Amino acid sequence: MIELLHESLVYLQKDYFMAKEKTIVQNGDMTVSTFIFDTGVHALRLTNCRGEIIVLPYQGQQVWSCRFDGKELTMKSMLSQPYPTTDYLRTYGGFILHCGATAMGVPSAKDNHPLHGELPNAPYETAYLKVGEDEKGRYIGVGGQYHYIVAFNHNYLAEPFIKLYEDSAVLSVSMAITNLKNTDMELMYMMHINFRPVDYGDIVYSARCNPDDVRVHINIPSHIKPSAGLEGFKNFLYALQKNPEMHHVLKPGLVFDPEVVFSINYLCDEEGKSYSMQVHPDGYADYVSHRPAELDHGIRWIARTKNEDALGLVLPGTAENGGYTAEKEKGNIKILQAGQKIVFYVEAGLLKPDEAENVRRKIKNILE
Repeated sequence: MIELLHESLVYLQKDYFMAKEKTIVQNGDMTVSTFIFDTGVHALRLTNCRGEIIVLPYQGQQVWSCRFDGKELTMKSMLSQPYPTTDYLRTYGGFILHCGATAMGVPSAKDNHPLHGELPNAPYETAYLKVGEDEKGRYIGVGGQYHYIVAFNHNYLAEPFIKLYEDSAVLSVSMAITNLKNTDMELMYMMHINFRPVDYGDIVYSARCNPDDVRVHINIPSHIKPSAGLEGFKNFLYALQKNPEMHHVLKPGLVFDPEVVFSINYLCDEEGKSYSMQVHPDGYADYVSHRPAELDHGIRWIARTKNEDALGLVLPGTAENGGYTAEKEKGNIKILQAGQKIVFYVEAGLLKPDEAENVRRKIKNILE
């Protein structure tokens, strides 16, 4: 059990935010400032000695951008700032998005849910800061509450929380879902984490790389027009299917256009943690750790086009990304009983070279 040494809670109000950025909280070398994007979206900038993140407290509690040690971790997109909409693709380009919870994934013709559900851009009624210290050190956190209720259908509470420590470039992120109904609730959830690929980055992770444990999604929707042509793209997917380790080094010539998706069977260590890294040529590494006992499906998504450059190193979730109907047919829908609460925990961010080597050793031990 983590011993809580000190913690203070500050509830946010929208009138704290103006076009001109202002600092509202300081904890040691860490600060929180408020501002409003030109598009009208409210934002928090959290900084420490390593860098900063920008969080959208009232729009999905997204981590919109993440920059540490001079490195931009966030995917490249066509959007320079978020837009005030619940339409997923109209404002897509953030670093961490919560997906779900009544449905998640890409809807098929049999589905009527929005892409990745209602959570990514959900309008949060309550947002707050926590400032404190625990056994890991001093931190600043952002949290909120979103009550989703549809008469005769849904009634749940979503409570995300993001914690930034004083001398760390790794975020601790959680999402709690509470079923407020007096009957069972179907649940789907995914944490969509979008790094920026690095040419010749080396992908290292705690799974055995073979066609059974690293499965390439071959189905190509009819509307997709690959830059290499349909046949060329199919040939690339078939080659990856036979030899998935082809994608471990992100060589510029690989055809991740428009996208390639994998399903990965992760293994964990004695603490129940699995690990994923994109190791940069300079030794730094983008990093995700999740617990397969909580989030038992690992999706990898890579899109390298002329307009987007994104590496979903692992998108930990309760299901694959096929949409509600497809995942229900696979038996991938979770059930929350009346009044039940479930919490998912993920770590994501940047590791220094020595930290990356330590994680590489952990992965090696898991796979031996």
